[in-house]
Amino acid sequence: MTTLAATLQQIREPDRHVAAQAQRLLDNKTKPRRSLGRLEDIACQVAAIRGTTAPGPARKAIVVMAGDHGVADESVSAYPQAVTRQMLLNFASGGAAINVLARNAGARLVVVDMGVVEPVDAPGVRAVRIAAGTRNFVHGPAMTRDEAIAAIEAGIAIAEELVAGGINLIGLGEMGIANTTSASALAAVLTGAPLDNVTGRGTGLDDAGIARKRTVIRRAIDANRPDPDDALDVLAKLGGLEIAGLVGVTLGGAAAGVPIIVDGFICGAAALVARRLSPAAGGALLCSHRSVEIGHRSVLAALDRQPLFDLDLRLGEGTGAALAMSLVDAALAILHDMATFAAAGVSDSGA
Repeated sequence: MTTLAATLQQIREPDRHVAAQAQRLLDNKTKPRRSLGRLEDIACQVAAIRGTTAPGPARKAIVVMAGDHGVADESVSAYPQAVTRQMLLNFASGGAAINVLARNAGARLVVVDMGVVEPVDAPGVRAVRIAAGTRNFVHGPAMTRDEAIAAIEAGIAIAEELVAGGINLIGLGEMGIANTTSASALAAVLTGAPLDNVTGRGTGLDDAGIARKRTVIRRAIDANRPDPDDALDVLAKLGGLEIAGLVGVTLGGAAAGVPIIVDGFICGAAALVARRLSPAAGGALLCSHRSVEIGHRSVLAALDRQPLFDLDLRLGEGTGAALAMSLVDAALAILHDMATFAAAGVSDSGA
């Protein structure tokens, strides 16, 4: 049995009974029932995913996967492809937004080169190079099916390693020039949404650039004819190496009963592929924010998830996931540390 098949067999839905027990514990805290709103939902969801009403403090990691995209040749990004590698070096030196926010959240940052065109030899960048970038999917599949599976299984291995090291909360992040084009193509096929509804400005395209991007995506879909009922086929033909790797991190974390915090549009597309491969994996997802990228709306609807916040973010890198980790910390602190009516000697009206 392949690693992917074995992982899919291990994934289970979160325990609804544990979620109900956690809510009863929260209802006994010194506050009106449900007065902490979605913060209580977060606590209950994490408890259900972990399978215990006492999940303990979050031990956090953010996995940022990077890869180059052959479709960058079609001028679908406002930035040159070389920026992917340059940003990996920035991550390695600690100077990017995700470095700052991961430190602020107390999260370990794992940076992975899944397939940048030119290798990155720098401390702090893990090389798991499946290929030197994807092919230009306007002319054929971005990856072979075997390459997509290899990238997924590499992500599973990283998730398993993190969990074995004590990590119990994983955030997703990405870097790859032209990867909003790939995410838009995936979203169009997997959700059935019109291209106008899933194609945004990415790194800052003008109106003409967006029109060109839509044309490129339409040509790619027509050339590849991906099967919307076969998520692996869609991923291989239209995805990216970093997106496939994040599919694996999601599946590996879900199989281990670890909550996965999804960042924005590109990570959302990876989560959607993971959910199509294993519907039960969707229960492990917390979607951090609603991206400015228009396609994220369709992805969130397909995932059946409400974002935790909306701050007009569109950077990627896992920045939204890092911010959401503070909300998870707060929710778990309420569940663990807040006094009950009985312990505090406070009258409970039952309201």
